[in-house]
Amino acid sequence: MKQIQWYPGHMAKTKKQIKEKIKLVDIVLELLDARIPYSSQNPVIKELIGNKPRVILLNKADLSDPVELDKWVSFFESQGVKTLKINSLNGMGVDKIKGVLKDVLKDKIAKEISRGRKERPIRSMILGIPNVGKSTLINRLAKKKKLIAEDRPGVTRNTQYIRVGQDFELLDTPGILWPKFDNDDVALRLAITGAIKDNILPVDEVVIFGFKYLFKNYPKRFENRYSIEVDIDNILKIYNDIGFKRGCLLPGNKIDYDRVNDLFLHDFRHQKFGKIILDKVIDYV
Repeated sequence: MKQIQWYPGHMAKTKKQIKEKIKLVDIVLELLDARIPYSSQNPVIKELIGNKPRVILLNKADLSDPVELDKWVSFFESQGVKTLKINSLNGMGVDKIKGVLKDVLKDKIAKEISRGRKERPIRSMILGIPNVGKSTLINRLAKKKKLIAEDRPGVTRNTQYIRVGQDFELLDTPGILWPKFDNDDVALRLAITGAIKDNILPVDEVVIFGFKYLFKNYPKRFENRYSIEVDIDNILKIYNDIGFKRGCLLPGNKIDYDRVNDLFLHDFRHQKFGKIILDKVIDYV
């Protein structure tokens, strides 16, 4: 693939706002997609937050391979970053967030109290790529619908403070991607999980990447889902077999390849192949 560039104007504006407002918060919540803990980690974020304390939240943990995900938790914590597995949709692990923030900031809080200052609400900035679940998480924390949350990238467009109880404030920000993807695999992982819009990359390349990844890492799940025998060296046959098995046909019994693409992406994004992780610690560290 040619080098992919994706940096809408609102993302450039968000980067500027983060730089301006980072000094106003105590800690950063970095929300990652638990299926792609490496690929969903925006390298720009470290540059923006500097030495500000940070907690990593691995969202959509229920969709991820639990054995491999635990390895990521161990890795991040070995780097000195407290890490939680959560699901912002059903609330799994969300009730632990406040306690973790207070623990990470306990020395700062104790110092302020020793100086006679009244304990104030913790101010946190929440950062992450598009469609990683920031708005859903904030609504879950606030226990009411404060923000629009949709299963597509680019919904949140402005930064805003959200009050969460008496002791916690969140500064929400739109999802930001980095200016260009130099790594094809990272781009494909973002695409197949829905972090970037489907028209950014050729859909067939994204689907073929998915075919190959499943065959290498979860072969039986791939074959069982469509009741086919996969020959990964014959991509056209995979398309044809899925098309015939699932009725993705045009007049004359010809395969509708666009429908096969749509079917596969839907199945991949809705856990039809079971719990999957696309980034393995061993491949990146």
